Amino acid sequence: MAFPDGDRKKSAAFVILCLSTVLGLSPDEAGEWLTEGGGDFGVDALYFGDVIDGEFLVTLVQAKYSRDLDKNPNFPENGVAKAIEAVGTLFDPDKRVELNEKLAPRIEEIRSLIRDGYLPRVRVVLCNNGQKWNGAAQKRIDSAGFDPNQVEWVHWNHDSIVAVQQSVKSVNAILRFHGRAVVEDFNFRRVLLGRLPVTEVAELFNRHGDLLLEKNIRRYLGLHANRVNRAIHETLCDPNKRDDFYFFNNGLTMICRKFSYNALQEKDYQVKLEGLQIINGGQTGKTIQQALSSCHELDEYGNVYVLTRIYELAEDDQSFVRDITYATNSQNPVDLRDLRSNDDIQRQLEIGLRDLGYTYKRQRDESPAGPEVITSAVLAEAVLAVWCRAPHQAKFNRSEHFGSLYHKIFDGLTPALALVAVLIFRFVENQRKRPEIKDPPPFLPYASHYLAMLMGMAVLLKKSANGVYEHRGSQVLDKVISHQTLPDFLGRFEAEKDRNYMRCVGLVWGGIGELYGERQISLQQLAATFRRGDLLEYFFQYSSKILSEGALNSADQGETPRKNSE
Repeated sequence: MAFPDGDRKKSAAFVILCLSTVLGLSPDEAGEWLTEGGGDFGVDALYFGDVIDGEFLVTLVQAKYSRDLDKNPNFPENGVAKAIEAVGTLFDPDKRVELNEKLAPRIEEIRSLIRDGYLPRVRVVLCNNGQKWNGAAQKRIDSAGFDPNQVEWVHWNHDSIVAVQQSVKSVNAILRFHGRAVVEDFNFRRVLLGRLPVTEVAELFNRHGDLLLEKNIRRYLGLHANRVNRAIHETLCDPNKRDDFYFFNNGLTMICRKFSYNALQEKDYQVKLEGLQIINGGQTGKTIQQALSSCHELDEYGNVYVLTRIYELAEDDQSFVRDITYATNSQNPVDLRDLRSNDDIQRQLEIGLRDLGYTYKRQRDESPAGPEVITSAVLAEAVLAVWCRAPHQAKFNRSEHFGSLYHKIFDGLTPALALVAVLIFRFVENQRKRPEIKDPPPFLPYASHYLAMLMGMAVLLKKSANGVYEHRGSQVLDKVISHQTLPDFLGRFEAEKDRNYMRCVGLVWGGIGELYGERQISLQQLAATFRRGDLLEYFFQYSSKILSEGALNSADQGETPRKNSE
């Protein structure tokens, strides 16, 4: 069906809005994952993250925006049928399908992961500005035969979006604890430690939902997308185990502005809380909510409890809140950007980049970005690829950029080096999104981080032939790109970037030729090649030769640099 341009833009904007609120992405980040258009197989957006514990979560979005806002239609049954067909086809590596140029590389990358033995957990998010799909559509889902432990179906509409956007709303609640509780005042703070029935937790989430998790450093990962959540669910649904749930689980950690209770009671306190937030245990709370709504009657949970800690903290105690959050979040991988944002390293980068004319965002926020704005996430990705020479980790280990890889990326990093890495990475990414090359090579969707690394090598070889690019932290490199030399360096980079980029594309062709010879290469093979880092040894072993003027001149002429031609 053809739509007027205005409606098409509204539809695309609605997809971006849904994806950004579901995944907590900025609108710019969400726009990168759009796949709609001819040959999209009914998929408007597709997002997938890192592999964790042998699994990776894929979020598949299909959106239906109604022009008639007076109506409140159900999500259409034919849309549900199309989504069922997509799940049954796209995640089977042996099924051939014609897809558009946005969707095909991503699907083949997913299929490559599947062939390597990684398990996809699929979350199908069906969005509209009306009501959920009807009973007939639900029967289609039920009869599709997908394993509910692997495929989850989620409805998302305008009410869901508004609920997420109401992050400033304060949550006040009354919780009914069971048995004795410990209440102490120390270090100018108050603490309550007690045993909370899981029925109270379920009711708390039924009333307030995700507003409870606004200060939590991760969104709910989903029951079928995380092994810890599945284990919690299984324990709660097992009559022989659920009464011991208190001993199996790490519990909930809550903060509030104020809590009060009747101190004249000996036990079974009713605790009134103002400004309640759950900073650890959000996964547990959401899974309890799901388990109690689907497994058994609530009466069967009369003796099931969860350990609960409540901290009464002042409004100006935010740094302490971050410390608690960092220390207590250990069950699931987390995004640590906000927790690292107050490190001295991050503050010094902010000051240094400001002196260079750029705004460095240490924390995530919703304000629009621009060419003079650099986010900490992009900076980490760029530095890891360009100077640390780990392009595969830059792309496929994003969850660890502010975790196990933090010191590798940031120790010794100067603002000048950071800025050059970001500018190189941005240039390469723009070439991926809007290729200026006639007949772009098939590896382009997978190779940005490698091309950024090679661009970094190439520009440094202009200054020295002694391998100064070997390690980002070397004093030699810091002298080559410093606060004083930066203007001259950036001028040369701008003048030579197009030519250097074409040389690096030719170099990647050469590496692929060395690896595969004359064999036909599928998109799945290409995706796996760049994910595993198969080309790195070739680049590292011959970089000083193949990035020299002579070797790269052959690439300018369309020839393929080969190892045996050295």
